Amino acid sequence: MTTVDPELRDVLREVLAGDLHDRLDQTTGGVAFDAELWERLSRLGFTALTAPEQQGGSGAGWLEAAALLSESAAAARHLPFAESDLLAHWLLRTAGSPADDPATPLTLAIVEPDGTARAVPWLDQVPAVLLFRRPNGTYAVAETPSPTPDYSRNPVPDYGSNPGARSGLPRGEMREVEEPPGVVEVGAGVLDELVLRGALARAVQVVGALDAVVRLCVEHSRTRVQFGRPIAKFQAVQHLVADAAAEAALARAAVDAAVLDAAETGALSAVKVAAARSCAGHAVSVVVRNAHQVHGAIGTTQEHPLQLFTLPALDWRGEFGTTRDWDRFLGETTRTSSLWDVVLGGSADTPALPGGHR
Repeated sequence: MTTVDPELRDVLREVLAGDLHDRLDQTTGGVAFDAELWERLSRLGFTALTAPEQQGGSGAGWLEAAALLSESAAAARHLPFAESDLLAHWLLRTAGSPADDPATPLTLAIVEPDGTARAVPWLDQVPAVLLFRRPNGTYAVAETPSPTPDYSRNPVPDYGSNPGARSGLPRGEMREVEEPPGVVEVGAGVLDELVLRGALARAVQVVGALDAVVRLCVEHSRTRVQFGRPIAKFQAVQHLVADAAAEAALARAAVDAAVLDAAETGALSAVKVAAARSCAGHAVSVVVRNAHQVHGAIGTTQEHPLQLFTLPALDWRGEFGTTRDWDRFLGETTRTSSLWDVVLGGSADTPALPGGHR
């Protein structure tokens, strides 16, 4: 299958639909875990979408997961789909310790060598945290309840350095106190796979948000009247909207290509994921800038839904490697390999992936 069943998208849109104005306080009050919506989606099989059927999941793949992530981002319905299903539960299965219930919401904390896990998504809003760290030169996985006395948890209010602070997406910091029980060692290659999975998931969410931004731009330019006519009639505004739409479409094409490749081959291509992240990251700059120019002052207010999409997109593009990191990865890959091999995805000589904890 190379496309997602349209009925699946219809179901997702129906479940995730709602008045955007009911969520305008996300950037000030913060995004809270919606247990009711999670339970509803769980009954439909969406919260354990990629878990094997024999382990209680839906047995779906990247195409379906991307549809869920994209539609939720486009509806500003934030839940830990990527953190739980695509990362934490996948890591548990990889470590040979699958959860009894793959629909249980989890989050992932990548513990740095100094014992600190920074900007952990959904910290203290889900039942447990999966720790991924490198003790004694090996990689290890351990699950710890949330909250737990073994780790000190602190919200990270610094708007200047904390991903998620501006958008209201829940983030927190963990400082390791002692080794939790139940540690399982995993292979060194798991880190690269984890980075690629997280990077592609964030790229999918970015393009979902950008699609929503473009729709808002089109709607606003058609309904906003200045000098006796809709501003969409002015050539300067047309150029802004067209450029934003073109960048969003380019990013969507790159992300869809990476998702489709993963669905067809069963593995993530580092080059395709890097291209998707690069295109999505650069698209965010253009789309967000143009959207705010089209909307004018009203687009910067908390009373307008534009910020429900622009701020999360700005945050997501900096997770699992920044745009610059992925640009450098592509450049280094091209430098050390045949350009034609890189274009065709045949290069085996790739540099280290973005991300710390090595």
